[in-house]
Amino acid sequence: MIQLNSSAIPPTNPKKVVIGMSGGVDSSVAAWMLKEQGYEVVGLFMKNWEDDDSDEYCSARQDWLDVVSVADLIGIDVEAVNFAAEYRERVFADFLREYSAGRTPNPDVLCNAEIKFKAFLDHAMSLGADAIATGHYARVRHEGGRVQLLKALDATKDQSYFLHRLTQQQLANVLFPLGEIPKTEVRDIAEKIGLHNAKKKDSTGICFIGERPFREFLNRYLPRIPGPIKTHEGKVVGEHMGLAFFTLGQRKGIGLGGSQDGNGDAWYVARKDVANNTLYVVQGHEHPWLLANQLEAMDASWVSGTVPESGSYSAKTRYRQSDSACVLNAGNSTLDFSLDFPEPQWAVTPGQSAVLYDGDICLGGGIISA
Repeated sequence: MIQLNSSAIPPTNPKKVVIGMSGGVDSSVAAWMLKEQGYEVVGLFMKNWEDDDSDEYCSARQDWLDVVSVADLIGIDVEAVNFAAEYRERVFADFLREYSAGRTPNPDVLCNAEIKFKAFLDHAMSLGADAIATGHYARVRHEGGRVQLLKALDATKDQSYFLHRLTQQQLANVLFPLGEIPKTEVRDIAEKIGLHNAKKKDSTGICFIGERPFREFLNRYLPRIPGPIKTHEGKVVGEHMGLAFFTLGQRKGIGLGGSQDGNGDAWYVARKDVANNTLYVVQGHEHPWLLANQLEAMDASWVSGTVPESGSYSAKTRYRQSDSACVLNAGNSTLDFSLDFPEPQWAVTPGQSAVLYDGDICLGGGIISA
């Protein structure tokens, strides 16, 4: 018998839960778990992208069929809703603005805050939902009338980084059924209950857009503005197609073959000079231009609604990264802060999120500006 953990149930013990279903194994198992726990479960499939929507890159049609198949098997109602206009206005427009400004945004962060936990939440409540749920690997804890966002117990799958902009209001009625089980168990459950998507590959593409060739995709929306590629000494070694198509720390696809100084080290994108349309590259993973002991962040969002006290915490400056010890300097602004790191951080990238943690508690974060 499959053992279920019921700690995801908040104190209000809602009866009707609307769960976002993508057609993947995570949201499918999460829906089954909620049904097993006695909830009235309704699945909601969100279609949020329509431009160049073809079978080559966009799997929306197959994903919908997978959702319907899962819903039939576990015995829940399911509906599809189109948030393409909201996605383009609230997420994609910002995505393009950031790339045009030479930064590298993380659309999944904004997509969660504006679509999955705003447009979706509003729609779910209009259906009479007491709570919403998703297949994210994270946890919530209700304590003293407040809600805390916690890391998932499976550290390899934890997605609190992408959820750090959620507010108290958004988290108050959210369930994360997968927060306390490992991904391996999720797939085991899927196989045991006969889900046809038990071995379906996890999506790694842009939120809702899919796994298109990224540079080709950007080229449809952003102009190519060629400029020089220079070394840190100022030597011109090539030409780039446009700063928007490169990100700090990038090694592949720069277009520089061989070694310029004979040391044989790989080339990395190290800086962007937007004003002069210049891309700077360095050789060697540990080049000083790729390392930073401090960062500044803007547009901060704190889960509790208040700025944490200045002091020692840990942080991530990109998703696939272990927590790093840091000191928060909150300053006088609620929207700006800086972090100091005892150990240098690699390729700190403007546009990405710096997310702050106090142990397993995700406090929030901001957009790296420098």
